[in-house]
Amino acid sequence: MTGYVAALDIGGTTIKSALHHGVTTTAHHRRPTPRQLGPEAVVAAVLDEARALVEHGTARHGTPPAALGVACLGMVDEHTGTAVASSAIGWHDVPLRELLAAATGLPVTVTNDLRAAAHAEARTRDDDDFLFVAVGTGIGGAIVTGGDVRTGAHQRAGEIGHLTVHQGGYRCGCGAHGCLEAEASASAVARRHHAATGGQATARDVARLAATGDTAAAAVWQTTVSRLATGLSMAATLLDPGVVVVGGGLSLAGEQLLGPLREAFERRFRMPRPPRLVLSTHGDESACVGAALMALEARA
Repeated sequence: MTGYVAALDIGGTTIKSALHHGVTTTAHHRRPTPRQLGPEAVVAAVLDEARALVEHGTARHGTPPAALGVACLGMVDEHTGTAVASSAIGWHDVPLRELLAAATGLPVTVTNDLRAAAHAEARTRDDDDFLFVAVGTGIGGAIVTGGDVRTGAHQRAGEIGHLTVHQGGYRCGCGAHGCLEAEASASAVARRHHAATGGQATARDVARLAATGDTAAAAVWQTTVSRLATGLSMAATLLDPGVVVVGGGLSLAGEQLLGPLREAFERRFRMPRPPRLVLSTHGDESACVGAALMALEARA
């Protein structure tokens, strides 16, 4: 098998790894991100996962991968391959490309996870102008125009998670209160449900409970949808995308999320012809697919 690459998606909750030939995944693995142990432990886990992935690929296909593509949460300097900062992990200025190249012997590309996910969507959708929004442990976005992902002057275009959607709301990791990330992420769902019930349910648990008619879970879900719709309407009013693509772990709830979200979004969006809301083509694997595609394209 020629032209296959390895890919990593370093998230706040999970480190995903996969072997890819284009958008086709030939092997994949997930492990928890040990962020509770500190940034050094996360770096060690990433390096271990990369080594194991390359070894698996070599054993399976007879040759090592052509390259390693890495998608990483937080601020990333793509030119130097540095993980500049992530409040979720707590690391700063980690030379990921250098460390991973030394650990694997492969050429390495490093990008922000949201841009990687948007890149995957741009290469596999017919839409050339869209806003990609990932709703997971946190919330982030990426802007695609003319089929290309826009990075902005400081490589942080699309930071929809830090729009204020509820004055006086939960404190965000950035220090502000009421940010979309603090109000509508999977972490926020769990926090709000705990505040209401004292329980320790995850966002997926809350979604399942809400679907069964549980009153407390349904109220939490409704608030989450309302906050998310507010943030999306603000971003869509400013950016005028043709489509809003919703990805990330919470998007796995499917129409349970998208149905009420679409209704709430259209009530809030005051301009003619609101953009369509659709689910990501690749679910919560978008960043891994995008990292693989970017690694392949860098080798072309």
